[in-house]
Amino acid sequence: MSVITANVWKFGDNIDTDLIIAARYLNTSEPSELAKHAMEDADPEFVKKLNEGDVIVAGENFGCGSSREHAPIALKAAGVSAVVAKSFARIFYRNAFNMGLPIFELAEADEIDEGDKIKIDLDAGKIENLTKNKEYSFTPIPPFMQELIQTGGLINYAKKEISK
Repeated sequence: MSVITANVWKFGDNIDTDLIIAARYLNTSEPSELAKHAMEDADPEFVKKLNEGDVIVAGENFGCGSSREHAPIALKAAGVSAVVAKSFARIFYRNAFNMGLPIFELAEADEIDEGDKIKIDLDAGKIENLTKNKEYSFTPIPPFMQELIQTGGLINYAKKEISK
């Protein structure tokens, strides 16, 4: 999975973990249950409109708020293949990789609009907006963190390492 090609859903700045998955749904850690309510308080129809593999593009400080790992679990289980944002809250950044959800910091994220089709090349550190014929660079994800994504997160990675 070194290339992701997907349609974009756009959100603004300071999307906190309560908007990603509201606290009222935290009585479970079951990914399929969390997925039903991903982004519900930001867009009640989000999960119904989302196609498997779509990407979220957002502004600054995506994933701020609590340290709950439920947020990246809900997005990944709902079918979001990646999140691109101007910046991420530090704990969300780490939780996303631990859960196997690829995320990318892109200063020009505000130039990408909802409905655009983008191509993310993890190895090259490039995002191409296929709709607008523009290309952007980001710092490529280090190989270890790419391996976390490819194995589905930290727990799967650890199981793989133990079985070696």
